[in-house]
Amino acid sequence: MGDFLKLKKSNCVNCYKCIRHCPVKSIRFSGGQANIIANECILCGQCFVVCPQNAKEVADDREKVRVLMAENETVVASLAPSFIANWEGIGIKGMENALKKLGFAQVEETAIGATIVKREYERILREDKPDILISSCCHSINLLIQKHYPFAMPYLANVVSPMQAHSIDIKKRYPGAKTVFIGPCVAKKDEVEHYKGIVDACLTFEELRQMFEEAGIEPEPDMDTTEKSKARIFPTAGGVIATMELSDEYTYLAIDGTENCIAALKDIEGGHIHKCFIEMNTCKGSCSNGPVMEKYKNAPVRSFQNVSRYAGKEDFEVDELTKLEKRKIYEYIEQTAAMPNENQIREILLKMGKNDKSQEINCGSCGYATCRDKAVAIFQGKAEVSMCLPFLKDRAESFSGSIINNTPNAIIILNEKLEVQQLNKAACAILNLNGPNSIMGEQVVRIMDPKDFMEVLNSGISIHNKRTYLTDYRKFVEETIIYDPEYRNLLCIMRDITSEEEQREKKEEICRSTIEVADKVVEKQMRIVQEIASLLGETAAETKIALTKLKESVQDE
Repeated sequence: MGDFLKLKKSNCVNCYKCIRHCPVKSIRFSGGQANIIANECILCGQCFVVCPQNAKEVADDREKVRVLMAENETVVASLAPSFIANWEGIGIKGMENALKKLGFAQVEETAIGATIVKREYERILREDKPDILISSCCHSINLLIQKHYPFAMPYLANVVSPMQAHSIDIKKRYPGAKTVFIGPCVAKKDEVEHYKGIVDACLTFEELRQMFEEAGIEPEPDMDTTEKSKARIFPTAGGVIATMELSDEYTYLAIDGTENCIAALKDIEGGHIHKCFIEMNTCKGSCSNGPVMEKYKNAPVRSFQNVSRYAGKEDFEVDELTKLEKRKIYEYIEQTAAMPNENQIREILLKMGKNDKSQEINCGSCGYATCRDKAVAIFQGKAEVSMCLPFLKDRAESFSGSIINNTPNAIIILNEKLEVQQLNKAACAILNLNGPNSIMGEQVVRIMDPKDFMEVLNSGISIHNKRTYLTDYRKFVEETIIYDPEYRNLLCIMRDITSEEEQREKKEEICRSTIEVADKVVEKQMRIVQEIASLLGETAAETKIALTKLKESVQDE
């Protein structure tokens, strides 16, 4: 299988939307990136349709078509009948004129090939009388059966698709011509590639629109009222059956949507369906709501109306093909992914945090219907343990909860209405609460003065390490309040500094006492000094007088 659905890795954001919508789970996740598993993919295009980041893209064949037209004189466009839903009000003549301006030699409706195909279905039912016959127009359905439900291959009509029948018919009428199919389908690109030599290239409606824009071409309204155009109804749900002559021997059933088709295949496998012609389409609403239509112009009701109104009441006049020309051979496409045993599944479930059956909640957020299906995908290398949302949520909550509840600092989270959203054990201890539930959802004024919270909320300026005394609780705290504009929350972190404050006050008291004692000692010492000085002064005076007298006495002698 060619690389017809590609991934823009830079765009993938690991949202798992593609795997949730993939009916056959043919997407592998590795390193946080989605990768399409070509051998399992049925090219239904749903991953392309639903990807919110446009990380999936369809292979572009515009250059291939330009080369075809440059190298060949006769390149004929086979235009899928759903074109009338994509280009409202523009009939085949308007599209023919526009396509010829692009360089196509001729333009015809694929509905011509649809007429050939539906007549072959009628012949098979009438002459071969199979118990069950499944239509083979939808290449995605063919791939679904070939890859995932091979038991149903005998029931799959071995008839070429309308695209192929029309191309064979064109090449018989225009020897040497090259054909380009234009439609709303991704899978047709694979059908062109796989069955070489029938159709030469395939464009989606989106690629054609881009080519028109590049060439400055605008298709002009030009509707026709051709009655011999019954097969134009083919791209609607039940459109194939609507063109057929019905037999009383058979039940005719139209099924669209891959999930519904899978359910029908399981019913067939169970032996519950007999004498039935089943028209199957992977797209809900059939080709008129194909992946390219659904991605760029999703209007299923209007699309059906446009196609239905454009279809005539009689068959196209067609040249019949031989049985050999109409015959299509299908081969089984083997799936090689290994299956784990019960012990291996159990081991993977344990890694996913599923320790017992009650924890296998089968929520489907990972894209798989059950936890066991997910475990199988992990074993096959298609999925990662981290894709389990409840597992990640529990782990994240457990980790963050462990940090919050074990931190010694009090944490309180308020919304913009100043209602308590979360608080931890340390906060409960500081605020004398029995537990978080006693205040959760209530106004913070019940437990604290809201003044600081209101100040931060109104100003947007955070408070950092503000020392506050909680009078009601007789505790000192160091308070930080931050406003988070993204989550519109107020985060308050409080560090209990009561013991530090008490120690500080004790130190201050000791300092004060020490200073007082020192002051008293100094004062007393100064008084003593003064007294000593006074005594020394008196003694010195007396000594001076005595010495003076002694001196005078000595001199007299």
